[in-house]
Amino acid sequence: MKLLATSDLHVSYQDNRDVVEAITAPDPADWLIIAGDIGEKFADIEWTLRTLRPRFGRIVWSPGNHELWTTKDDENQARGEMRYKQLVELCRSLDVLTPEDPYAVFDGDGGPVTVCPLFIGYDYSFRPHGATDVKSALAIAHEAGVVCTDEYFLHPDPYPSREAWCQARVAETAQRLAEVGGPTVLINHYPLVRDPTFVLRYPEFALWCGTTATADWHKRFNAVEMVYGHLHIPRTTTYDGVRFDEVSLGYPREWRPRGVTGAKLHDVLRES
Repeated sequence: MKLLATSDLHVSYQDNRDVVEAITAPDPADWLIIAGDIGEKFADIEWTLRTLRPRFGRIVWSPGNHELWTTKDDENQARGEMRYKQLVELCRSLDVLTPEDPYAVFDGDGGPVTVCPLFIGYDYSFRPHGATDVKSALAIAHEAGVVCTDEYFLHPDPYPSREAWCQARVAETAQRLAEVGGPTVLINHYPLVRDPTFVLRYPEFALWCGTTATADWHKRFNAVEMVYGHLHIPRTTTYDGVRFDEVSLGYPREWRPRGVTGAKLHDVLRES
């Protein structure tokens, strides 16, 4: 039995929907992690989860920024925390685990490990050089012409700002993780440390890629691996002896040159 992972399926693209339809588990007992960015519309998210759920023993989901967008062409116009809660209810109706559910224990060849899906956003603390606060950081990004679409579609209601929502999630999640004993697999749409963003083509985009508040979580909460997406740069890196794996599929223009169909899933607990 394996613990497998993917993210950034972006099924609004037909080629990516074809990839999802081709995904199968090597063993029906295998678990699948989806680390966010299935799509923007509720109907697409439901289709993806409904398609994949029967093929795996368990599916574990963490939200990305795209799931939290409120766009004019989505029948569901819920915003912010209400949208997130509705996504959680959708997952539960399909027997998909979310960050709001009790953490499940995966019993692999290396022994039991607690699988922890997280919902930690960003607070603009991955700032470009010369920025002293959020305002100056955003000004630098705007001047460079690098602005995440979240600024228009991801609403923090009822929180006063996206950073306030992030800070609330950090406090709540840290309290839950502190109660977990033994090794963990930490899953979040954004990397828990800033280092993976250093290879971004446009470094200003790091503003929308996480928070410095989680910089020690891989050590503090006994992670054997950290799974993330968002950057669309699938690779493996190691920090403080802990493996960090980006498991993104990404947009067709990104995965086609790699010669990747996307149907191959990342084996989370493979031997290093």
